[in-house]
Amino acid sequence: MSFRPELIAWLAALTLASFACRAAGFWLMRFVTMTPRLAAAQRAAPLCVMVGLVVPTALQGRLAESVGLAVVVLIARLTGSDLSAALAGVAAVALVRAL
Repeated sequence: MSFRPELIAWLAALTLASFACRAAGFWLMRFVTMTPRLAAAQRAAPLCVMVGLVVPTALQGRLAESVGLAVVVLIARLTGSDLSAALAGVAAVALVRAL
């Protein structure tokens, strides 16, 4: 793998764009009245994103991804930690693919 200097410029531009979107959201929310319905929608947003990422992969039915998903569910239930569940799931997918 070779180092390409133009990738640094692209990475910086994408980082700036990501930050601008996030900062604009925080700034714009200052002008929005928080209602119980809006608060519930904000609490549900991370779950919606995760479902949108996981379901298409899970529906393909590959062995490594299915094992990884099962490990994530198990570790999340046992520990209650999303981070440890995600790391264990990635490790499980990598291990199954290596075997």
